[in-house]
Amino acid sequence: MPAINLFFDSSALMAGIISDKGAACALLLLAEDQRIVISVSEQVIVEVERNIAKKIPKILQLARQMIRASNVIIYKDPSKEEVIHHLNWINHQADVPILVSAAKAKVDFLVTLNTKNFLDDPQVTFSSGLRIGTPGDALSFVRNQMSRTQ
Repeated sequence: MPAINLFFDSSALMAGIISDKGAACALLLLAEDQRIVISVSEQVIVEVERNIAKKIPKILQLARQMIRASNVIIYKDPSKEEVIHHLNWINHQADVPILVSAAKAKVDFLVTLNTKNFLDDPQVTFSSGLRIGTPGDALSFVRNQMSRTQ
């Protein structure tokens, strides 16, 4: 069975880097152990680095090391045309590139802590065709999938 592929948005990646506990951190550790794959877009990396540099600059190098150690796959951002074509997927237009990137990467799960824009509107999952949830939801999904293959 191919590895489970999760797409982290910036909120999930930040949570995994900042906290040494919690589901996002556990998922990064599973990726480091090559038991799952974590994918992001260039936009996610830029947002995470910008936020860390602004809020806790002393851990910026550690954050970069954690991303490398977790073997994170970084996808190119979608084109403007692709984003425009999918503006109907989510009300918050700034999040369209994340959805398009995740859909193009054909991931198993989009991981986010942004409940307001991604999870509170069921139309987002329907329109994008993506399974979307919190790091805790994604960890449960991973456990479920791994138990099926054992």
